[in-house]
Amino acid sequence: MNQKSSLAILKKKECPSCAMEIDEKAKVCPICQFEFPKRSPWITWVALLLLFIWIISYIL
Repeated sequence: MNQKSSLAILKKKECPSCAMEIDEKAKVCPICQFEFPKRSPWITWVALLLLFIWIISYIL
């Protein structure tokens, strides 16, 4: 197995509906047509900011 194909194997996610391993970038499962929810990048940043504030307040 070459390096390129091993990286392709790592970039998979599991469909919560049918448990099939599909491409990480897929928006819809090709097996059961489950639509993955879109995740806004700002939600991630807000969660990280709140976590950071909580950790700082715990330390102080």
